[in-house]
This record gives sequence, C-alpha cells and structure tokens, in this order.
Amino acid sequence: MATKEVSEATDKEVATLDASLFEADAGAGMAMDQEDLALPFLKVLSAMDPIIQAGEIDAKPGDLYNTVTGTVYPGKQGVRLIPCHYERKHLMWAPRGSGAGAPLDMFGPGDTRPETKRDENDNKEYVVGGEGEYIDETHQHYVVILEDDGTYNTALVPMKSTQLKKSRKWNSMIASRTMINAKGEAFQPPRFSHVYKMTTSSEKNDKGQWHGWNIELDGVVEDANVYRAAKTFYESIKGGEVTVKHTQEDAQAERGDDPF
Repeated sequence: MATKEVSEATDKEVATLDASLFEADAGAGMAMDQEDLALPFLKVLSAMDPIIQAGEIDAKPGDLYNTVTGTVYPGKQGVRLIPCHYERKHLMWAPRGSGAGAPLDMFGPGDTRPETKRDENDNKEYVVGGEGEYIDETHQHYVVILEDDGTYNTALVPMKSTQLKKSRKWNSMIASRTMINAKGEAFQPPRFSHVYKMTTSSEKNDKGQWHGWNIELDGVVEDANVYRAAKTFYESIKGGEVTVKHTQEDAQAERGDDPF
C-alpha cells in the first residue's frame, strides 16, 4: 500500500519548467492581425457604468478601468502613462437602443459631416433632419500605461464632453515641452518622450456632478526599453496597424454622469 501511495504522489509531481522554453517558442500561436485584437480603453468609471451597477468588480465611480484586462486603478492614485499619438474624431451614433452598437460613421478633421443641432435637455448634437442620430466629438489619446510592477501596456484614453477642455490642455502641455541638445540648441521632443500622471476628481456645475481627469507632468522617460516600446506603438498607429473599436455602450458609459 505504501509503495502505491508513493507511486501516485510521484505521478502527480509537476516538472520544473525552464522559462527559456518560452523564448525558444517565441511568437508561436500568435498568427493574428489587428482585426483579431482589441485595443483597451482606459476610462473613468461613472455611477451609470453597467459594470458598476451590476457590482461585477470592486470599483467605485471615479476609478479608472482597463476594458480588456479588467484592471481597476483607484482614481485618486491614478496611473502613470506615456502619450504616443492623438486623433480628433466625430462619431455618429444611432439612437440609443437601436443599431448594431458600432458608430454609423466616423469623421476626421476636414471631413464633411452632417449638420447638427444641440439639444438643451441632454446636450447631444443631433443630426438635423435625421431620426435621432447624434454626433459626439471625441479626442483619442493613444498611450502606454506604466504598471507598478515594471511592465507596460498600450491603451486608448477617450475624452469627450466636458473633458475636451482637459484634452486640449494636455495637448498644450505636450506641445510646450522643449529640451536642449549637446550644442545648447532647443528642440521639441516627440510626444512619447515624457511621462504624465493621470488621476480623477469630482466635478460639478448647476447641471450635475461627475468625475473628470486631472493631468500633470511626471517627468522624462528614463528607460530606453520603455521609450522604444512607446515609439513602436506610435509607428504602428501611423502605419494603420492599430484598430480602435468603439461601441455605443462604451460611448454612453464614457459620458456617464457628465451633464454635457
């Protein structure tokens, strides 16, 4: 009996795995393109967010949420990240509760888009002569999130409504950065040369209360590997290799309690 027990225990022992085996098989099983992947959104959770209302995660309004990894960052603690690229888009949506959940159309700067009129009740820009379609101006900030454990992940920070002012201020902060080269000459460093700290705080006006972004400069990127990763992400975006998949549910949650 003792011999049998020892035999069964031996059979259940786990063989030690040398991590170099992972490197030897690097890339195996990864035959995917951008259509098969989802770029995470880093968004501010609101009281109206479905995952808050359902109690699916340990989070509260004002916390930050990665829509792919499910990571929650306390809003007051925030995250450190590197901005890599920026786009201004206007997304046209079907009336809530209808359509496929994806934007009906997307317009960039210079594109001709339908005439709209702002509704004073919900502050949305509705298409004139339409059937309830509306257009949201959205600022898309592509970023690399710096995790506390030294790893980093790519994501998109969308800003709209009252947060458009924060977006413009952030762009101004980035554009104002200058550095001095070895010859004593000033130059403008790339967007992905600096780290920023992003937290949230409660905001309000006579229309209501919500949580918005706070953005401050954290410092220069010091890790060469992180810088190369941020530059590679930027080049992938410019090369059309990064796909952003907006959904109406995300768009509504991004507005959250924001009255504008």
